[in-house]
Amino acid sequence: MTVSSTNKETIERDLQNVAFEKVYANDSNGYLFMKRLIDILGSLAGIILLSPLFLLIALLIKIEDPKGSVFFKQKRAGKDEQTFPMYKFRSMVSNAEELKATLMKQNEATGPVFKIKRDPRITKIGQFIRKTSIDELPQLFNVLKGEMSLVGPRPPLLDEVNQYTRYERQRLSVTPGLTCYWQVSGRSSIGFEEWVELDLKYINERNFFIDMKLIVKTVFVLFGSKNAY
Repeated sequence: MTVSSTNKETIERDLQNVAFEKVYANDSNGYLFMKRLIDILGSLAGIILLSPLFLLIALLIKIEDPKGSVFFKQKRAGKDEQTFPMYKFRSMVSNAEELKATLMKQNEATGPVFKIKRDPRITKIGQFIRKTSIDELPQLFNVLKGEMSLVGPRPPLLDEVNQYTRYERQRLSVTPGLTCYWQVSGRSSIGFEEWVELDLKYINERNFFIDMKLIVKTVFVLFGSKNAY
């Protein structure tokens, strides 16, 4: 029986983490109550204040590619691998998912992640909203619904989770978020292994002050990051 290169990579990463210390999240009732309260108030305020920007971006997306929808909905893995539809402003051509298979060989990311710096599927308005992270703002609705938090590990694709080792699956032990250490520390320039370590660091250390610090730092990322693509 032959083993695919993807499975080999997963097995190799799993062997490297045969003995690992389990990460335990801060799940105190007080912290979780405050976190959810901030999520509700923050997402509501964001949706109301940014509604004019939402309308403008929606109009520009429709002008450039009238065939596709304004929003892109994609199944992601949340806490304890529960799936949910994550929302984004559509930044790619309407048939982007069908074209992905033809671009797999150009993948520039490490681990079970697919990213291309100059992805030919990205539209002109898509380049701008990705650079400024505006494409992620519809996830405020995910936060309001409780599927995501303002702060937490980014929710992965289902096919990525299928390639996770037991060690890497620990990043799914908490509610995923709009931002975390990865978002403010280099984003796509960071390899997958370091990305996982940053997420586990957050899960292990998370508290009210760290969450507020990451939210403030993320505001500055919205003005553009050379590592956002």
